Amino acid sequence: MTEWIDPPDDDVVASLDLDTTQESPEIRLVEIVADLESVPETELDPIYNSIDDVVDALFSSPPSGTADAELEFTYQGYRIHVEQDGTAVFRDETA
Repeated sequence: MTEWIDPPDDDVVASLDLDTTQESPEIRLVEIVADLESVPETELDPIYNSIDDVVDALFSSPPSGTADAELEFTYQGYRIHVEQDGTAVFRDETA
């Protein structure tokens, strides 16, 4: 289940908690960007061009809690920051 969080900054267009148990969490990121852009997912570039299976690895075999892993990358004009706990923040790169 995805729960939307109120964006903390002006350039943040979305902030939410991802389901870290989802089989392919990177697909959820594509769905969110498609929703933000109001386009079908098939019109977006494949996300593997940006991150391949890194998000899946972040959630499936995370380092110890003290490592507090994070991932930040650009996809379709958004700067996406994903934390090990599933928090995801989408920033508009043009803002």
